[in-house]
Amino acid sequence: MTEPRFHPMPVNRPLLAGAAALLLALAVWSLSRALPTPGLLDFGSFVASGRAASEGLDPYGIYPLTFHVVLPGFESWNPNLNPPAALPLFQAFDWFEPHQAFRHWWSLSVAAYALGIALLARAYRPKDWLLPVLWAVALAGLWDTLVLGQIYLPLALAGFLGWLCLDRNRPILAGLAIALVVSIKPNFLVWPALLFLAGHWRAPVAMGVAALGLALLPVLLYGPEVYLQWAQLVASDAERARFLTNASLAGILERLGLSGIVPMAVNLAILAGLALWAFLRKPSVLHASAVGLAGSLVASPLAWVHYALLLVPVFFAGPLNPWLLFAALAFLVPVPAVLTLMNADPALQASLGSVYGWAALACLIGTLTMGDRWKGDEKRTTSPR
Repeated sequence: MTEPRFHPMPVNRPLLAGAAALLLALAVWSLSRALPTPGLLDFGSFVASGRAASEGLDPYGIYPLTFHVVLPGFESWNPNLNPPAALPLFQAFDWFEPHQAFRHWWSLSVAAYALGIALLARAYRPKDWLLPVLWAVALAGLWDTLVLGQIYLPLALAGFLGWLCLDRNRPILAGLAIALVVSIKPNFLVWPALLFLAGHWRAPVAMGVAALGLALLPVLLYGPEVYLQWAQLVASDAERARFLTNASLAGILERLGLSGIVPMAVNLAILAGLALWAFLRKPSVLHASAVGLAGSLVASPLAWVHYALLLVPVFFAGPLNPWLLFAALAFLVPVPAVLTLMNADPALQASLGSVYGWAALACLIGTLTMGDRWKGDEKRTTSPR
């Protein structure tokens, strides 16, 4: 009889109760500022983008509902940056009055995230669910997503379903779920790429077929020029990498004044290293997924703190080493606290102001060094290929 690879930590009940109380207090405070308000913020940009697409205009232009960000040390228009695959969704937002649509989307997003967390808790934490669930509902990315009217929570649910399907040896279903994620956030292509290089090829192939179909749909609806319009906006948006909620390593380097080719070269080096690791080490499906998700944040030009929501399965399904514990705590720091440093000197922005970037990097190191110690590994006789 083999010894299980996952060893739960002994429970310190007073410490557990204190941590639960702090997390609950943080979640309640965050909720108080995340309820729908008269401002549309990013959601307004999405409505404007969908409306422009339906009228044959440039969905990546600036319109009256486009969010104009004004903060100390930073001012910018915030148009829709999502790929054309998101445009049909944004057109649906315009079926309702914008503020009513915001409230509907807010509620749907909360329900999607609650369902995803319930599924993860049932799968990995049926007995010790309280602290992981409270941590998940106190995350900075969750509440800022709701404040902005962003689209990350249904994407997080798709990511959770992809992870769970991989764990249950359902690679085709996993690939379909992952396709929804990468079609809207191409940064996360690192995840299926590492799965493929590690030998778990069925999910990436299914993802590729489904993602191709989702990518072709906007061409049929809006014409091929929509991709050119999107590419032009993304290419002109390099300054946004300095914004403090960007959790990528490129964001840290930009804040240090290392712009241009340096962040690109570092990202390519990281991606090459991760590819070589997956190809040579042939990690399990969950280990490759954890590293792929963390690497998607670290090696992206832009990886907002909201993207960290897709890392939640890593913290539910595996033990916390010191790197992951630091990341779990750092991702709790509220966005308003970080944004107070927007006008700080570069050194402070690259250190305390880059807490989300350091958290993502710690998560990558933590997943790489943890090995194949995941809940359920002792029950899994074969890895899904």
